[in-house]
Amino acid sequence: MRLGSVEAGGTKFVCGIGNEHGEVLYRTEFPTTTPEETLGRVLDFFRDEKLDALGIGSFGPIDPDPDSPTYGYVTTTPKQGWAQYNVLGKLKESFDCPIGWDTDVNAAALGEATWGAAKGLGSCLYVTVGTGIGGGVYVGGSLVHGLVHPEMGHIPVKRHPKDTFEGSCPYHGDCLEGLAAGTAIAKRWGKKGHELEHDPLVWELEAYYLAQAAVQAILYLSPQRIVFGGGVMKQRQLFPLIHQEVQLLLKGYVQSEWITKRIDEYIVPPGLGDNAGLCGGLALAQTALLQGR
Repeated sequence: MRLGSVEAGGTKFVCGIGNEHGEVLYRTEFPTTTPEETLGRVLDFFRDEKLDALGIGSFGPIDPDPDSPTYGYVTTTPKQGWAQYNVLGKLKESFDCPIGWDTDVNAAALGEATWGAAKGLGSCLYVTVGTGIGGGVYVGGSLVHGLVHPEMGHIPVKRHPKDTFEGSCPYHGDCLEGLAAGTAIAKRWGKKGHELEHDPLVWELEAYYLAQAAVQAILYLSPQRIVFGGGVMKQRQLFPLIHQEVQLLLKGYVQSEWITKRIDEYIVPPGLGDNAGLCGGLALAQTALLQGR
């Protein structure tokens, strides 16, 4: 089975060819510019490939409802030029094969549940912390949708007492994304995260906000695993800080050894590493092929 995958991010697109075993055979990446230029590069990458199916995990918000007239659109994104753009429709003009479509974080959740850190489990949450923040949810063999799809990056969070930053979200100011995304780190401190590796206050604040997101998910979803990925999470000193803060916030209320004794095995980095989103696209492609759509 020859499957194509597109991880369509707000900063960069990653395209790859793989198979039904989650193996990425080769990949490329390029910056996200205008829709026309960026999707043109996607088409160039796949032009001579004979694909059985294609999977696209896109930055959002998107419309994931096949019965909606705007199915396949990126909708209310602040990304210039992409709002209300028919991504799926544009690609369908050039591909005569089933195409799976979902958010980039839902795709990554599916990839981790199929081949990665949540393989064999009935549920998981995947949170990406990069330029923005998003969450994808996998439960009982399916990805979670509702009115639209989960938008975990925009939940309200309690401010850290030492944090005076106003927030960077153009919609909500100091929501989770506005306080903890890579963009927020850069605006708050005047440097990017990788330049602040040895500043403990930076990561104290970051863990404080991300732990709140994890606790909210534990309390209203009770996922069997939480996976944190994205560029910011490459600062691995964050994980023990998040683990500690989650336990402090829960105060022993959730009586599971995964929280009380094995939290380092419960809140984890992606098992698929940098290929979580790309493998998720392969899983979306495989699902689309099986469903014949």
